[in-house]
Amino acid sequence: MRQAGVTLSYLLCLIGSAIGVGAFGGTPIAEAAGGALSADATHLAPATGAFSVWSVIYAGLAAYTLWQWLPGQAAGPRQRRIGWWVAASMLLNAAWILVVQAGWLWPSVLVIGVLLAVLARIFVGLVRTRRGGLVESVVVDGTLGLYLGWVSVATCANIAATLAAAGFAGLGLSPEVWAAVVLAAVAAVGVGLAVFGSGRLAPAATIVWGLSWIAVGRTTGEPLSPPTAVAAVVATVVVAVATVGLRLTRGRRTDASGRRDA
Repeated sequence: MRQAGVTLSYLLCLIGSAIGVGAFGGTPIAEAAGGALSADATHLAPATGAFSVWSVIYAGLAAYTLWQWLPGQAAGPRQRRIGWWVAASMLLNAAWILVVQAGWLWPSVLVIGVLLAVLARIFVGLVRTRRGGLVESVVVDGTLGLYLGWVSVATCANIAATLAAAGFAGLGLSPEVWAAVVLAAVAAVGVGLAVFGSGRLAPAATIVWGLSWIAVGRTTGEPLSPPTAVAAVVATVVVAVATVGLRLTRGRRTDASGRRDA
């Protein structure tokens, strides 16, 4: 039942993504809700090129869907722990697209917030269970880590877009100040994931990707904001350095443990 549920969820997720790019008569996400989620809507909107990462994530989810049908995976402890959560994440992904298509920005914040919580739950399950090898590390941990990292950035962009569309004036603070605060929060999330995951690269990769495209958007498109671009670059460097540093530290500890065992 779980394997079939994951497969059905993936198919629904694909249909949702097709609607999100304008297929089947749907409105592209950048044009939905009055353009509130377009690349030039807020200081925290990534440039258009950032969204190509979804192709990688969807391909990874396809690989995961096939992987969980392999002999031995049905009863595997990792799949038992995360399978239904992965299915839920794909259904929430499709639901978010449909909610945005309907122009419901505040409900979209709720949906993406729940999606982020589900992906965080999956990440905890992955970290706390033993991986089965390189292929599983790439297909399962890699895919779901990329998914988590990107949704972390997308959640902040979604909230910023919703507040802007609602007429939020910043409480007397400039958009650059608010952007810097949010980017610092994203960097803190990236560092937290690196610490908990002992330097796992996948979540950091898409956080760095998203932050980099925010910097690109604020230097090449509207609204132009060099201070926001600088803040995004600083956040990118913080996440990258923390993740690589923790991964190298873990590698040294593993080598030292191996020598002691020998």
